[in-house]
Amino acid sequence: MYKTVQEFERKQLLERIDREAATVGAQIPDEIEIQGETIELRDFVFEIKRRDTVPSGERDRVEQAKKNLRRERRHRRDIIDAGEVSFERGETLAESIIGIDRALESLEQLNPADVEQDARTKEAADTKRWVRFLKQALGHEEDTSGRRPGWWAGMMNSQIDSMNLLTG
Repeated sequence: MYKTVQEFERKQLLERIDREAATVGAQIPDEIEIQGETIELRDFVFEIKRRDTVPSGERDRVEQAKKNLRRERRHRRDIIDAGEVSFERGETLAESIIGIDRALESLEQLNPADVEQDARTKEAADTKRWVRFLKQALGHEEDTSGRRPGWWAGMMNSQIDSMNLLTG
């Protein structure tokens, strides 16, 4: 039988893993066992990080991995918190938690790729279409129908000027 962790040792371990700078200089574990399955964590993180952005096909896989890592981190922290382990086992768990945190930080720093860029591109295209429409409606641009602008044309000039600033 093993000697369970003392209260002051348990508090030290918890403080160590909850410290904000705990992951500074920490290594991502080569492998980690999550729910009975061994995962090559370092290879997975570096494979994803190498791309700078997460392709849309990989996004679900990365989000699921982050969810599993958070769940495993919580589980390991709960074991330490319960105090039902030896100090040596607690140290091993603390090191693995810090490694998990390091992996999570790396995965959180990834750019979501297409989502944000697509939104910006669509917004810019919508703005340009709107400006083109307003220019035609106000007679600032040739309209193929040959219609002249209506009485509200003067009121809309300021809108066109401000939208031109957005679209260049």
